[in-house]
Amino acid sequence: MSKKQHHEHDHDHHHHGNEHHHNHEHHHNHAHDHPHGHSDIFHTHAPANKMKQAFFLAIIILAAELIFGFLSNSLALLADAWHMATDVAAIGLAWFAIEQAKKNANQKMTFGYERAGILAAAVNGLTLIAITLWILWSAVGRIIHPEEVSSWGMFVGAGIGVVVNLVIIFALRGDSENLNVKAALLHVIGDLGASVGVIIAGLIIVFTGWTIVDPILSVGIALLVGYGAWKICKQTFDILMEATPNSINTARAVEAMHAVDGVISVHDLHVWCITSGKNALSCHIVLSSGISFEESQGILQTLEMKIKGLGIGHVTLQLEDLSHKHDNSLLCKMSGGHLH
Repeated sequence: MSKKQHHEHDHDHHHHGNEHHHNHEHHHNHAHDHPHGHSDIFHTHAPANKMKQAFFLAIIILAAELIFGFLSNSLALLADAWHMATDVAAIGLAWFAIEQAKKNANQKMTFGYERAGILAAAVNGLTLIAITLWILWSAVGRIIHPEEVSSWGMFVGAGIGVVVNLVIIFALRGDSENLNVKAALLHVIGDLGASVGVIIAGLIIVFTGWTIVDPILSVGIALLVGYGAWKICKQTFDILMEATPNSINTARAVEAMHAVDGVISVHDLHVWCITSGKNALSCHIVLSSGISFEESQGILQTLEMKIKGLGIGHVTLQLEDLSHKHDNSLLCKMSGGHLH
């Protein structure tokens, strides 16, 4: 049995694992991929210093809006504070994921610790849904029984939000081409709009005395919070359930593998997401009879290249010939708790 390992570090980490000879050939390749055109819960390759600065600035906004929200009795400002909490959570999770990614994999955690961010995101999403329901319940009560609202508190709290959000936008705009920073920018821009809305509501109250504007605006902001929270919960659920990532077309991957000369069939296919933005694939490949070991390695390299081109960086392929007993089903079947 021969064993060969090649390890290479650059912006991505590519790990080409072991090739073993039993009655089949097995190849394991690990790389951190960078798929494009999708939205993530958090982005593990965002610049750590940018996320750290944005996180603490966002904390300032959250604290100011909560304090002045309670002082002014403005439900809209409190709702905007919780909207800011989604930004704090998103940025904080990005920063947290970067720090977790620095930990090396070990025998107990062979994939490393990056999925810890997914667990934190799930808790965050569920908490935000609860907050959304509280805001909506409070808004209905205030629409039925209007309460006095201090417009000056709305102006101060939302004003701080506008100013600090502009500072964050200015700090991040230099890296706006980076998908990770771009996602953070979108969060911050959304909160900037909500803060401006609170100021407008305060002006309406000053000139008309219509305090009902406050709970009505809070409903709109709460729906934004709820939508963001629902997306977080859905994405974390999919990842924890090992669902196929939305950015990956399984049929296209299978078609690409079948197109390689020497490949007869593909079975026991799995496609999943290790953590947000890092996709993995494993499957068994049946090769034509008479293919030598050297020829199989060329086929293996071609398969890897095609799969990586589809946005999948962690690839595990088991090569087999026609004499190897296997199920013809493309997907694994469970029977009595055992995979077939």
